[in-house]
Amino acid sequence: MAGPVRVLTVNAGSSSLKLALLDGDELVDDRHVERWGGEPEPIEEFLDEHGAEVIGHRVVHGGDRITEATLVDDEVQTYLESLTDLAPLHQPRAIDGVRVARRIAPRVPSVVCVDTAFHARLPAAAATYALPREWNERYSLRRYGFHGLSHAYAVRRGAELTGLDPGRGKVLSCHLGAGASMAAVLNGRCVDTTMGFTPEEGLVMNTRSGSVDPGLIGWLIESRGLAPKEVFETLARRSGVAGLAGGSGDLRDVLDARENGDHDAATAFDVYRHSLVRHAGAMLAVLGGLDLLVFTGGIGEHQPPVRAAVGSALVFAGAAIDPAHNIHATEGEISAAGAAARSVVVRAREDLEIARQSRVAVAVHE
Repeated sequence: MAGPVRVLTVNAGSSSLKLALLDGDELVDDRHVERWGGEPEPIEEFLDEHGAEVIGHRVVHGGDRITEATLVDDEVQTYLESLTDLAPLHQPRAIDGVRVARRIAPRVPSVVCVDTAFHARLPAAAATYALPREWNERYSLRRYGFHGLSHAYAVRRGAELTGLDPGRGKVLSCHLGAGASMAAVLNGRCVDTTMGFTPEEGLVMNTRSGSVDPGLIGWLIESRGLAPKEVFETLARRSGVAGLAGGSGDLRDVLDARENGDHDAATAFDVYRHSLVRHAGAMLAVLGGLDLLVFTGGIGEHQPPVRAAVGSALVFAGAAIDPAHNIHATEGEISAAGAAARSVVVRAREDLEIARQSRVAVAVHE
């Protein structure tokens, strides 16, 4: 399969489906199904209309075996299904997409591109939990990290926008959306990240608490009699910014309420901002400095106050964000003149990264 090929990218969320057809880097057509329950019709209709030479699927969790874009066969599909309990919101729908594509287009190669692959080469010191060695080995416990497709694209595109070499330097990639994570990238390799074994670890998010003291969880269950299921569902769905400010946790609503004097909204944003700054500082300590600060994701792209808060806290590392550029940025550099570290906004394009990785995987097997 020589040269650029037309790739259908299938990005299944917990309840939605995004389809895109890419010819090289050109978007031919896309479709967004707001509520998708795994039925074949949207994918079948899109393929009937456009065709494709490769189908690339975004899958959240690849476990310890799928560490790069991989052609799907029965064994790969079964293994991915076995990981459902590690990402119960997203893994089942992604597998539905794989199953549908393989059934309706059996002669078109399907490739899985997993979010955890970007973090598969974390140094052992960053990936290993300080748990009994036999637990880590028996249960494949490690820091897997997530949002890898977004981080991979953002780092490469951020370097392109600023004229830097994507394979060199110290990059802090901030994927900030309803789910959020940071990745420390040194000379093209991810060396640390904020999410861990599951997407619950790390930053405060819209409805997720991020990292909390495990002793607190034990205390709620053992001393206060809360059911484990209730505790973990609350940490994932009713915590974070939503838990502190009320409502959905949408940061736009929180910022508006804060401007109108809402105390809870102000506290929620302060906690959110502190979490960003705290984790960013940890990532920079691992990197040993900063050459490029990248913002992507719905909040990273569209919330100048969040970018400004992070940038102002990282002045010690050479970051400086120009207020005028920051306010008006949709994609591009927002660095202040003379800043030692560059800052940039990148429009999230997981579809381009899925297509790129899918082409590589198919070419390797030709």
